[in-house]
Amino acid sequence: MAATLMDGNALRDEIVGRLRERIVAAGSPEICLATVLVGDDGPSQRYVRSKHKKAAEAGLASRHVDLPATATQAEVESAVRVLVADDTVHGILVQLPLPEGLDPEPVIDLIPAEKDVDGLTERSMGRLVRGRDGLVGCTPLGVMRLLERYEISTSGKRAVVIGRSTLVGLPLSLLLARKGVDATVTMAHSRTADMAAVVREADIVVGAAGQPKMITADMVKPGATVIDVGVSRTDAGIVGDVDFEAVAQVAGHITPMPGGTGPMTIACLMENTLTAARLQGIDVA
Repeated sequence: MAATLMDGNALRDEIVGRLRERIVAAGSPEICLATVLVGDDGPSQRYVRSKHKKAAEAGLASRHVDLPATATQAEVESAVRVLVADDTVHGILVQLPLPEGLDPEPVIDLIPAEKDVDGLTERSMGRLVRGRDGLVGCTPLGVMRLLERYEISTSGKRAVVIGRSTLVGLPLSLLLARKGVDATVTMAHSRTADMAAVVREADIVVGAAGQPKMITADMVKPGATVIDVGVSRTDAGIVGDVDFEAVAQVAGHITPMPGGTGPMTIACLMENTLTAARLQGIDVA
């Protein structure tokens, strides 16, 4: 493999360790992350467990609200309202997707911007657009932390983000284009004409479309940084948007799948919880 592997597991552990040091240095204030899980989806349950495990390693307190798949819209919203009103809870995350028949939008809308550790609300997105202090989606923030850690130059570089979701593609495009990062960003999607030609111009390629192995070696400029956010569950296991083995022979830097952006999402959830506490007046340097 010619490319340098961008190890999300190692960087996650570095970030969690640094967060713990910051909390201890601040006198170990109790900073609490609360999660809400509706239903019994196996992957969601495992993901939530891993979040609480890393919260403990970071020195954060955590709380979990488990609701059955039969929970009504009103019951889910009521559970979130309780957490919103609790001053001892600093970050709230509602694990998505919700079971069929439940509307996530009214649930997410209940979360105030300063507790929105997933960065999903309209207010959080608005702060990002305006460049104001706030909470940014964990996965986009994780991508930025990987670029920083591996000293990937962004100023004046061309970046292509494939996917335009409000969870990843849109906020990541805004982060890459921000003053101080200064990439020239193209947001590509299913209607993009000649996708291969667009991607081939990029110094930084981010796959966030959820299309297995759609980014092939012939689409990648030699030496480009390739970051895989897409996750597809296939009979062969978890597959990303990048044809990893082939692209790794061309790229300069590349994330594995799994082990790349996934661990960074959890690390940045912990970082966001600390930021949320600071926004709520807790003195954490």
